[in-house]
Amino acid sequence: MGKSTGFMEYNRKTAEERKPLTRIGDWSEYQLPMPEEELKRQGARCMDCGTPFCHTGIPINGTDSGCPLYNLIPEWNDLVYRGRWKEALERLLHTNNFPEFTGRVCPAPCEGACTVAINDPAVAIKSIEREIIDRGFAKGWIVPRPPQTRTGKRVAVIGSGPAGLAAADQLNRAGHTVTVYERDDRIGGLLMYGIPNMKLEKSLVDRRVNLLKEEGILFVTNTEIGKDVALEQLREEFDAIILCTGAQKHRELPIEGRELEGIHLAMPYLTQTTKGLLDPGYQADITAEGKDVIVIGGGDTGADCVASALRQRCNSVVQFGRHPRLPDERTEDNPWPEYPFVFSLDYAYEEAKARFGRDPRQYSIITKRIVGDENGHIRELHTVEAEKIMQENGGYSFREIPGSEKVWPTQLVLIAIGFDGAEDSILEGSGLAHERRKLKAEYGQYNTNLDGVFAAGDVRRGQSLIVWAIHEGREAARECDRFLMGTTQLP
Repeated sequence: MGKSTGFMEYNRKTAEERKPLTRIGDWSEYQLPMPEEELKRQGARCMDCGTPFCHTGIPINGTDSGCPLYNLIPEWNDLVYRGRWKEALERLLHTNNFPEFTGRVCPAPCEGACTVAINDPAVAIKSIEREIIDRGFAKGWIVPRPPQTRTGKRVAVIGSGPAGLAAADQLNRAGHTVTVYERDDRIGGLLMYGIPNMKLEKSLVDRRVNLLKEEGILFVTNTEIGKDVALEQLREEFDAIILCTGAQKHRELPIEGRELEGIHLAMPYLTQTTKGLLDPGYQADITAEGKDVIVIGGGDTGADCVASALRQRCNSVVQFGRHPRLPDERTEDNPWPEYPFVFSLDYAYEEAKARFGRDPRQYSIITKRIVGDENGHIRELHTVEAEKIMQENGGYSFREIPGSEKVWPTQLVLIAIGFDGAEDSILEGSGLAHERRKLKAEYGQYNTNLDGVFAAGDVRRGQSLIVWAIHEGREAARECDRFLMGTTQLP
């Protein structure tokens, strides 16, 4: 695949980015398109490795290795190298319903499992994927393709994130009449309100949703299952249901001072920020403007909070993480083809460094308590440094370091420490079997304990990657189609 000696002749290059101090002045996408000749060279780096690991999609030691969508990566790399873009698009869409999303926000476990990455930087798979789909839309190759016939079967998909949209897309292609229910005022789930605009412009989400509408999918917004409409009612109206509501019960931070004003969960902050961009006149309750901001949580959502606070002209911003700084290179216990846990300067941290002269991340930090002023608003946050202690059983604990206490002035704290699982509205009163805040539905089968009701994505597996959500949405659609028709031709 590609040029047989390309990985030796060409260095890895990814999409260029707009200058940090320029891009924090707006909310537009921070990455720039790559020139076609450079993309061909990057495609040429895909070596004829015999057994590609980039599309294996298997967990190894608790990490993701390769693409769970089983994308035909070597094939479309080769086609891009040869300038056969339309064929590359066909290969890409064969396994991935929404490359314009994954090509922007997926952490690319495919690149971690790239064979070139054993000794050299991986093939720029994510950048190539993004350019294939963007070119497909620009050239007019992507047009509505509604099914030629309808089966007469009706399916309700609950939740319009990547899992729900993928399930709906597949079932619609099979000829079923699909209705997608979403509790927010716009379709897209976390694609719309959980990922900021500079990573995924909302016009791209709307473009895909409009395409799905033209293909015959019905969308109902501002409707929450268990509140506005009962699950049992939907079971009476539809032949099958797929639950793709995500794992949106936020993990809390139970410490002294949590009740003070000025402390917010990350998702409401990011949601309000996006609503403020999309709805003229919308007034957000949470803003970082002119404030010393502290983000608690070292993951991607925390990074998005940092980037958003910078664009709102915060006075300062730091991000706390309990774990130590990642190494610059793979360690012996993180070998290829596992996902590489190595240090990187993400877009948000690059921006903060350009704005304030330093990386905003603080490692090995534990938040002890929050102190407020006489009006009940936060004034300062108290921390202590901690040492991570590995245990013989593979677990770990944290040991506080005496004398490392520190006080941080702040007027806004954003909690971004993840999610515990499905929300109470899904788990309680529905009759659905669940365990550890996840719906019980066997992987590969996806059927719940209720006949004709399936579950896919984070609501079933817990907080995970966008590629796993799309993967499970596609597979749940296949099993739902089998349930409805007795057989299925869906992949």
